[in-house]
Amino acid sequence: MIPFADTTMMPLIYAGVFLGVLMAYEGLRQVLSRSESVSETRNRRMKLIASGASTEEILRLLKPSTDGWSLAKFPFIGGLPTDLRQAGLTVSAKMFLLACLFATVAVTAAASPFVIISIALPFAAVICLIMPIVFVRIKRRNRVGALEQQLPDALDLMARGLKVGHPLNTTIAAVGNDMNDPIASEFGMISDQIAFGDDLVDAFMDFAERIDVEDVRYLAISVAIQNGTGGDLSQVLRTLAQVIRDRFTMRKRIQAISSEGRLTSIFLSGLPFFIFGATMVTSPTYYIDVSGDPLFMPFAIVVGVLVLTNFLAMRRLVDFRI
Repeated sequence: MIPFADTTMMPLIYAGVFLGVLMAYEGLRQVLSRSESVSETRNRRMKLIASGASTEEILRLLKPSTDGWSLAKFPFIGGLPTDLRQAGLTVSAKMFLLACLFATVAVTAAASPFVIISIALPFAAVICLIMPIVFVRIKRRNRVGALEQQLPDALDLMARGLKVGHPLNTTIAAVGNDMNDPIASEFGMISDQIAFGDDLVDAFMDFAERIDVEDVRYLAISVAIQNGTGGDLSQVLRTLAQVIRDRFTMRKRIQAISSEGRLTSIFLSGLPFFIFGATMVTSPTYYIDVSGDPLFMPFAIVVGVLVLTNFLAMRRLVDFRI
């Protein structure tokens, strides 16, 4: 089963596999978590420029490539370029996916002497392919959520600057310099795009496309309307900031009201699995004795479909979008 189980190389092999997995995990953690101390630059845009990043890297951060993703129709990885961009990562989707696939193959090859390939490959795929993509999506959700929370304050800062007579470009730069990430980096990109000759409306539209949040699209449309027709933009920004805050308050109220329904859906959907596991532990032959019956598999599929349908239906009843 294990070719060199009786040799003296076994401790070294185990140590090598452990160190390889540990180094892969640490490298992935450092790529996905950009921790910045207080002594570092205020936002990622300034940090890149201060560290002497190449022009191509800065431009890729300012205006990410819109080239088509050849795997866009594939489930789970079809939205990887958007996820990486909204997570604030500058690595390309192709390089990220290739690195994950290479790590999957390496871990499978390292584990194959100890376990059969049908077990090593799924384990390696979960650790090196699925988990990194899940981490990217978690980072994306956290970053977009933090930006939404900062957006009303940024709009208030812009409105105050416009109220005292500052031009719009100056108020945008003030948000990029005075606030924290991620809103500072995004407004810093807008300021840089304008400084590099981009149109004001196009810069805000690119911002809306990068983040893909409804409130940001409202902001881009407001700037476009004001740029074309004129008007009191500071009042529009103050009103938009208040609307966003009111929506946050309403979302929290609805989450509190619907918490009982959400917990009920989780409890009722997980109860059959709990009963199945408890039965298999207390009486392992309860299901095994009848597993050979022709009706066992059809009924098992029907039960699984009904449990899934119950969970989706109950979640739908308490899932409100504000």
